Amino acid sequence: MKISVVLAAYKGEKYLGEQLSSVLPQLGPDDELIISDDLPNGETKKIVDVFAAGDSRIKYIEGKGKGVCKNFENAINTATGDIIFLSDQDDVWLPQKVETVMREFDKGATVVLHDAKVTDAFLKITSPSYFDVHGTKAGFLNNLIRNSFVGCCMAFTGDFKKTILPFPDDLPMHDWWIGLLGELKGTVSFLHETLILYRRHPDTVTGKMTSTGKKFLWRAEMLFFITERVVSKKKNRGAK
Repeated sequence: MKISVVLAAYKGEKYLGEQLSSVLPQLGPDDELIISDDLPNGETKKIVDVFAAGDSRIKYIEGKGKGVCKNFENAINTATGDIIFLSDQDDVWLPQKVETVMREFDKGATVVLHDAKVTDAFLKITSPSYFDVHGTKAGFLNNLIRNSFVGCCMAFTGDFKKTILPFPDDLPMHDWWIGLLGELKGTVSFLHETLILYRRHPDTVTGKMTSTGKKFLWRAEMLFFITERVVSKKKNRGAK
């Protein structure tokens, strides 16, 4: 099966080289690593060009400049793999990640979420398990109330693109959207193996503190978007 790794970049030059060095050795010759750069005139492309000069699997595309969700959507749209891995620009994949996750797809998973070791900016471990700290649980309702789906620990089948794309405008979180639809429309595998070093640092784009009011609004929006997508898919099937 062909693997596509989709990486959304924005001012990623500080850690990107380390991440690419951890991802590429785990990919086969026919796989691809797509980098969508939301600041194409910045320093990120220079780093990508160095790696791409010796590796044709790397594909650089310009982002839409509309934030992280649309940047991931841009990369996912371009992906041609049977399995799509999401990747942040500042983590480090542990050597067994791809092999371990792919076994879950062999068992019939639609979406896979695995655990991670949480670190500081210097990769010093601050928590040995993101799942334990976050109280990760399976199930649609559990994850609507308290989202467990963190994109850097996710992969899904290429066929699932038909369900998740296009992303709704003003989507709160792309990974939450993918995970919830996976719970409703597919099979989600929760892997309790820590397969990346999940780097948290002052420049992190996602995972920052959010007010209670905004959290409530996001859940209302997500439920609306999910309902709208499920209903529209049923209507489209009925019209055929």
